[in-house]
Amino acid sequence: MIEVENLTKSFGPNRAVDAISFKISSGEVVGFLGPNGAGKSTTMRMITTYLAKDSGSISVAGYDVAENPYEVRQNIGYLPESAPLYLDMDVLEYLKFSAAIRKVPGALRKARIKEIVLACGLGEVVSRKVGFLSKGYRQRVGLAQSMIHDPEILILDEPTTGLDPNQIVEIRDLIKSIGTEKTVILSTHILPEVQSTCNRVLIIDKGRIVADGKPEQLANTISGGVSYEVAFKGGTEEIEKALTEAPFVKSFEMKSEDAEQARYSILGEGKEEIAEQIFHLAVEKKFILTELRREIASLESVFSSLTIGEAEE
Repeated sequence: MIEVENLTKSFGPNRAVDAISFKISSGEVVGFLGPNGAGKSTTMRMITTYLAKDSGSISVAGYDVAENPYEVRQNIGYLPESAPLYLDMDVLEYLKFSAAIRKVPGALRKARIKEIVLACGLGEVVSRKVGFLSKGYRQRVGLAQSMIHDPEILILDEPTTGLDPNQIVEIRDLIKSIGTEKTVILSTHILPEVQSTCNRVLIIDKGRIVADGKPEQLANTISGGVSYEVAFKGGTEEIEKALTEAPFVKSFEMKSEDAEQARYSILGEGKEEIAEQIFHLAVEKKFILTELRREIASLESVFSSLTIGEAEE
């Protein structure tokens, strides 16, 4: 659906995007993460034909961005950080205008606008001036214009910036709903945004892709394996001797101890699940296993370990 190969863009002496490559398949909801100044928005603008690349290639829905920009735009819905809204229009007028410039066939416009108003939850404000809407509703209108022509791909750049907590939840739920039908790229530096909406993460830092995968895969990569929090009843000396000798245990650390139990964090050797091996070890050594829970490294810890410093974008 989207293929980026050795994409590069510089602004004077500053290389904002440095020979990055990635592919996004149909139906994926991808979080494009990075600190301010990492190159997120620059990459999005090149994919949407807003900015020209210096070198490399971009293909969208089978069309080359440089050679077929019009066809690329037909297949993309784009919501920049500042939604391009005409504040003097009411919502319905704006959607009619957006449908016209997006060349939605005249016979289909009324039905399409009705569908988009319903999908974006704009029914209560459809007759109001855009300039009188809350920031949350303006973002909904921005999403509506990006979807009016029924594109295969949606690119959303910081869609919840400036919203209050309730509005953020509303927009995230809307994006998740859209993601069941569209390919979505969500550019952001807000980590909960990605955790709540995306099934894949691309992390960019200083113009380079530093990680690509599902959040849980990235967590395993950073920690060096699959880890578990485990609680045993029994003598700590015997427990630690057994863990030291177990071939599936890379390392372990006691987290707490009381009269009832000892609690450990156990890191497995390799990337395989070790819950079953821990259980069998407890049975073999006659330890009483009171808790066994996989530990998931937070996206915050993954992000922090892969990105260094921030700059203005």
